[in-house]
Amino acid sequence: MSKRILLAGESWTSYTTHVKGFDPFYTSVYEEGAETLIDALKKSGYAVDYLQNHRAITEFPFTVEEMDKYDLVILSDIGSNTLLLHPDTFNRSLRKPNRCQTIRDYVRGGGAFLMVGGYMVFSGVDAKAKYGRTAVQDVLPVKCLVYDDLMEHPEGVTPVVLHDHPALKDVPKDWPFFLGYNRTLPIEGCDVVMEIEGDPFLAFGDFGKGRAAAFMSDCAPHWGPPEFVNWEGYVPLWKGIADYLTENR
Repeated sequence: MSKRILLAGESWTSYTTHVKGFDPFYTSVYEEGAETLIDALKKSGYAVDYLQNHRAITEFPFTVEEMDKYDLVILSDIGSNTLLLHPDTFNRSLRKPNRCQTIRDYVRGGGAFLMVGGYMVFSGVDAKAKYGRTAVQDVLPVKCLVYDDLMEHPEGVTPVVLHDHPALKDVPKDWPFFLGYNRTLPIEGCDVVMEIEGDPFLAFGDFGKGRAAAFMSDCAPHWGPPEFVNWEGYVPLWKGIADYLTENR
């Protein structure tokens, strides 16, 4: 039986105002950025349940028991408010379980957790993701900044492997460039396996009975360019990370 992964995030809606002389008009588009990551995980033998941002608001698990059905939980480009502000709380002032605390308790109890970089994770754009101010920080192997953490590199920057790690055993040594990443700080006792521009790029940590990882750039464009998404190491990378995190599940 395949191990199960819950992936939340990686979707967005864009609303555009067009102005043609005197007259404006409007268009909207819904997009998802999870396809390549989901495909890589499925090719690696995992079953993946995908919760887009608009569904995660109400459908992301509230309890450790619900979350424990999954061997690995991944957050990618989903801000903490999406998990904290259920409509019952935001619109009707009703109490609901704190799902950031649920993630922490799930990991400490033996679960596996991965946060993938982007504009709405770690601290995020304008520090709006603000995971460093939630219980998720307690099970992250890097420390979130208290301000905007986006490091844009249109010239391209290449991460460096610092030492061998089981998650990277089948990953080619020659890494492609990235166009940006989330800047974080290392945490004592956690393992920074890769760096980018002197900052953590891939880190792992053990928390209670569980494991967690942080990948500081995107799984898809724009930070993860075609050179990364189409790289021969793309599938082995995500397989290696997932295999290592779920080793004891």
